Amino acid sequence: MKAYLLYEAGAPEKLIFGEAPHPTLKNGEVLIKVKAIGINPADTIYRSGETFLTALFGDKRPVIIGWDIAGEIVEKADNTNGFEVGDEVFTLLPKANGYAEYVAVTAKNIVFKPQNISFEEAAAVPMAGLTAWQPLLQAMNIKKGDKILIHAASGGVGHFAVQIAKHLGAEVIATSSAKNREFISLLGADKHIDYQIENFWEVIKDIDFVLDTVGGKTLEHSIDTVKPNGTIVSIIPTTDESIIAKAKENKINLIFWGMRPNVEDLKSIADLISEGKIKPRIASVYPFNSMVEAHTQVETRRTAGKVVVTI
Repeated sequence: MKAYLLYEAGAPEKLIFGEAPHPTLKNGEVLIKVKAIGINPADTIYRSGETFLTALFGDKRPVIIGWDIAGEIVEKADNTNGFEVGDEVFTLLPKANGYAEYVAVTAKNIVFKPQNISFEEAAAVPMAGLTAWQPLLQAMNIKKGDKILIHAASGGVGHFAVQIAKHLGAEVIATSSAKNREFISLLGADKHIDYQIENFWEVIKDIDFVLDTVGGKTLEHSIDTVKPNGTIVSIIPTTDESIIAKAKENKINLIFWGMRPNVEDLKSIADLISEGKIKPRIASVYPFNSMVEAHTQVETRRTAGKVVVTI
């Protein structure tokens, strides 16, 4: 089968289009013919960093990266109850291998694709959707009337977070550049702040929560916006002890959150999509032979919505 092989970490051009062995199924697995692949910032980080590749794959080379896929089941092994050949599904692959025409996946890790979205939209959901869902529901327990500031709200994680927070009844303040103001409004944000010309920490005070997807100075300044005993959840880890100390001094709960693969959470997101409560937004779609260009766009960190590759 055709796949993108990574023999060593480096620039997008290190993704080599070639042949890989066709997957063979184990007990409990299904074979998915991949229709679309979601490209995440995490993909570019693993592609470019040998330390990350080794942590995931050990010394094995070449490897196939890619976590977000959507497609159709074309074969199944025993003990795959609930799924049939022809089912349209999507998933977050626990061990990558997504940049390929076919992927073998444990049936318990896949979710039916909502019928009201395309394969491209489904592939945009897993990693970004879960990274938004889990902090809002599990770390913050957002409820009606809460006020939340969401940074980089037009990005992959941010655009899901805005919609989920609004669904939960929160008042949403969102930061992005001016060119994405309309996009942010369409997502449901109550207030937009152009981070390029406004200091958000000077105009926003006494809010309940912050979802930080940027880190650094953005995280540091976010502390000044939150009321005592409020919570900031950052998906960007920091080693800056001064930021941690400042949060403690201001009586702010500062939580660093890493996305955790969870099929039940993904099913919950799929349900909201089926109900029309949230919708994945696609910035660009590339053909399978343009994976390098897709990675190059994601690395700009200036994408409104998600980048997807189709097969």
